[in-house]
Amino acid sequence: MSQAAEALSRSGKFNASLDGFRPRIGQQQMAAAIEAAIENQSILVSESGTGTGKTFAYLVPALLSGKRVIVSTGTKNLQEQLFNIDLPRVREILEVPVTASLLKGRANYLCLHRLRQADSLALADTDTRIATMEAIVRWSTETTNGDIAGFSGLPEDSPVWRTVTSTSDNCLGGRCQDYEQCYVQKARKAAMDAEIVVVNHHLFFADLSLKEEGFGQLLPGAEAVIFDEAHQLPEIASLFFGTSLSRQQIVALCRDAVAEEIKEKSGVRGLKAAIGVLEKAVADFHLAMGRKTGRGPWSAMKDKKLFAAHSEMGEALSNLGALLEQAGARGEGLASCAVRAAELLERYYRFIDETSSDYIAWYDNSERNFSLYLTPLEIASAFTQTIEQEARSWIFTSATLTIKGSFDHFTRQLGLEHADTGLWDSPFDYQAASLCYQPQGLPDPRSANYTDAIIDAAVPVIEASGGRTFFLFTSFRALNIAAGKIKTLIDYPVLVQGDAPRSELLQKFRSLGNAVLLGTSSFWEGVDVQGEALSCVIIDKLPFAAPDDPVLQARAEAMEKRGQNPFMEYQLPSAVITLKQGVGRLIRDERDRGVLVLCDPRLRSKPYGRVFLASIPPMPRTQRLEDVESFFKDNPEIRSKAEEPA
Repeated sequence: MSQAAEALSRSGKFNASLDGFRPRIGQQQMAAAIEAAIENQSILVSESGTGTGKTFAYLVPALLSGKRVIVSTGTKNLQEQLFNIDLPRVREILEVPVTASLLKGRANYLCLHRLRQADSLALADTDTRIATMEAIVRWSTETTNGDIAGFSGLPEDSPVWRTVTSTSDNCLGGRCQDYEQCYVQKARKAAMDAEIVVVNHHLFFADLSLKEEGFGQLLPGAEAVIFDEAHQLPEIASLFFGTSLSRQQIVALCRDAVAEEIKEKSGVRGLKAAIGVLEKAVADFHLAMGRKTGRGPWSAMKDKKLFAAHSEMGEALSNLGALLEQAGARGEGLASCAVRAAELLERYYRFIDETSSDYIAWYDNSERNFSLYLTPLEIASAFTQTIEQEARSWIFTSATLTIKGSFDHFTRQLGLEHADTGLWDSPFDYQAASLCYQPQGLPDPRSANYTDAIIDAAVPVIEASGGRTFFLFTSFRALNIAAGKIKTLIDYPVLVQGDAPRSELLQKFRSLGNAVLLGTSSFWEGVDVQGEALSCVIIDKLPFAAPDDPVLQARAEAMEKRGQNPFMEYQLPSAVITLKQGVGRLIRDERDRGVLVLCDPRLRSKPYGRVFLASIPPMPRTQRLEDVESFFKDNPEIRSKAEEPA
C-alpha cells in the first residue's frame, strides 16, 4: 500500500485522529494514483464521485511528497476553504512541517498608491462613498496582508474596490513609491518561499497567458500542479488565451489619467480635453451597439453608424495615448497610463484586423458595459505546449469529467489524450437514498407555456418534501417567471437568486430548514448543503448552451468542416457535465436522502437522453408522483416537517 493510501486507511492517521472520518477504498486508490503521478512526473486525469473525499486524496500525497506543489481551485471561496480549513487539518494530522501560501489575483489586495489617489478625490463623491473610504483608510492601518476579504464593511464585488486595488494595467510595479510595502509583492514573496501554493484557475491562466501576475516566477519551481474542479478549465483557458477590450477598461484608463494628471501636473496641452473626447467616444459606441443585451458574433454587426462610432473610439484612444506618452515624462502614474493606452489600442487593432480562422470575434453587451472578444477556437495546442515545457506532474480532478465513463471530451479539449486516467465512483448508496422523478405530460421545452407547466409539476413535489428544495433553471427568464408565480402557490419561504448575495441566500436556506431556493448557473455547482435542509433538487431543462451563442456557433462550424458532429462531440458532452454538477447538489453526505426531479421530456423522447441518464448516479427512476410522495413518507423526519409548512 502506498504511503498516502496507508494514511487514509483504517489503520492510518486520519482514522485515528479525525472525528467522523470513514476510510474509503476509492479515496485510498485515488491518493495512491496521485502519489504515483507526483513521483513519476506524469499526467493524471481523475474523476471522483461525490463523497469520495478527493480533497484529502490529493492533499495527502502532495504534503507527503516533499515537493513544491501548486494547487489550483475553481473559485476564491474554494481556495479559502482549502487553505484555511482543509490544508491545515491535513498538515496537522500528517505532522509534516510543510509551509503553505495563499495567492490571489492582485485585484484582491489593497493598493496603497491607489488608496491615496482615491482618498484625495473623495471630496467630489457622495457622503456614503466618503464614509466608506474613511473606513477603508482606517482598515489599511490595521491589516497585515491587505486582502480585501478581511474588510467586513463592504462586499468583495463592490465597485469601490476597483478604485483602491490595482490591475495589471494600472500597477506601477517597481516604479511605485509603495513597492516595498505592496501587499501583492508580499503575497508573491510568501508564495515563492512556500512548498504548497494555493491559487485559483483564473489567476493561473491569467499569469500563464499574460505573464502579468508574477506566476512566471512560481511555475518553473513547481514540481507538481493539481487542478481541483478541473471541469472548469477549458472555458476559463479559452478566455485567457484570447483578447478582450471593454468599456470598463477604457473608462478606468480615463479615470486614472484624470487622477494622475491632477497629482503630477504634466501641463501637456489638450490632455484633459482628449480624456473627455475618449469618454464620449466610448459612450457613443456603446449607445450605437443598441439596447439589445447579450452575446453575438461581431460579423453580424452591419450598422454603418456602429462602425463609424467604433472607428471614432479607436481614433480617440490613439490620440489620448500619444498625449499620455508626452505626459509620461512628468510622472510614473502618467507613464503607466501611457502604457495602458498603448496596450488597449493594440487590442483594438487586433480585434478589427484579426482575419485568422483560429479565432472567434464576438461581443457581449449589457446596460453598463460592452466587451469585445477574440477567443481561440481551440486551446489544446497552447495548453499542451505549457505542459511540455518542463518535466513536472499534472493532476486534473473533479466530480464531473466523464461522459458515460469516458474522459474523451475533457482530454480532447486540453490536448491530454495520452494522460493516465482514473475513475472512482461515489461511495453513496443512491439506490437506497434517492429517487429520480421524471414528470409525465410536459410540453416541448421550446413551447411558450413550458415554464408554467414545470411549475405546476413541481408544486406537489415541493409540498411532499416540505420545502427543502433547490429549483434550478437554465435561464434567468425562466427563473423570473417562476419567482413571480411560485410564491403564490406554496406556503414555504422562497429565496430567489439576485435578491441577496449567494452566501447570504445559502445561510438563510440552511437556517430556515424548509425553504425553496430558485437559482441559475451559480447554484448548479460549488454549493454544499448537507442534511435534510436540502431534500429535493428540481432541474427545469437539459442545460444545453444557447444555440445562438457566437462561440458555440463558430466552434460548431469549424467542427463540421473537419467532418465532426458538433452536437454529439461538443454540445451534448458539455451539457452532460453541467447536468452532473446540478444533480450533484442533492446527495452530499452518506446520511442524505432526496428526490431529483428532471423535468425535460427529451430525456425520454430523444435518443441522446440515454447519454444524460447513463452519466448521472444510478438512482431508481419513476414517472409517478405517488412514488415521490411515498419516498418522503418513508422518512419520518421529513414527513413530520412536510405536514407542518412554515
